[in-house]
This record gives sequence, C-alpha cells and structure tokens, in this order.
Amino acid sequence: MFQERMKALGYGWATILVMMLVSSLVLALFLRFTDMTSGTLQWVTLVLGLLTLFIGGFVSGAKGKERGWMLGLFTGLGFVLIVLLFQYLGYQKGMSTTQMMYQGGYTLAAMLGGVIGVNMGGDKQS
Repeated sequence: MFQERMKALGYGWATILVMMLVSSLVLALFLRFTDMTSGTLQWVTLVLGLLTLFIGGFVSGAKGKERGWMLGLFTGLGFVLIVLLFQYLGYQKGMSTTQMMYQGGYTLAAMLGGVIGVNMGGDKQS
C-alpha cells in the first residue's frame, strides 16, 4: 500500500517536472520571438503553474486509485518543498507572503487534481 502511494507520488512529481521543463521552453521561445510583456508573462506563468500542478495531482490520484486528496496534497507539498529548497539554498532567500499564497494555490490545485484523478482513474483495485 505504501509503495503504491509512493509510486503514484513519483509519477505525479515526474509529470510536474516534465511539464515545467516543457512550459519553460515554450515561454522562453515566446519571450524571444514575440513582444510579450512582463505583466502578461506573470499571468501566463501563474495559469501554467496551476494547470501543471493540477495535472500532476491528477496523475498521482489516478495512479494511486484512493485518497486522492492526500496524494494531491503530498504532490503539491513536494513541489513546494523543492521550490523552497531551490530558492533558499540557491539564492539564500526565504519565501515572501505572496509566494506562500501562490504555493498554497498550487497545492490546492494539486489536491483538486488528485480528487478528480481518483474518480476518473478507472477501476479500483481489490
């Protein structure tokens, strides 16, 4: 049971990582070849982040097949921990209040994705 949940979390985190890399590449190309402004970029990255965490939670919920809210929560919290460690260890900065609100929204999106993923993921295992 524990191994299945960890495997589901791994799939969710891998999905988030791949989607973040692809969306970063696409955004970099848009910035290079269009006249996208920083205000537009801020909203696009917020929406892409929410969508990415939702899909990551969905994948972990679909793979785990039960307790989607918990799988989504741990998927979101794992992402938040990675961002926090990257920012703190790489840039020697803590999280601001605004960033904490964004991270909370990302975690809620992953939880929602986990709940929907469990219900849409197919048959439950006996």
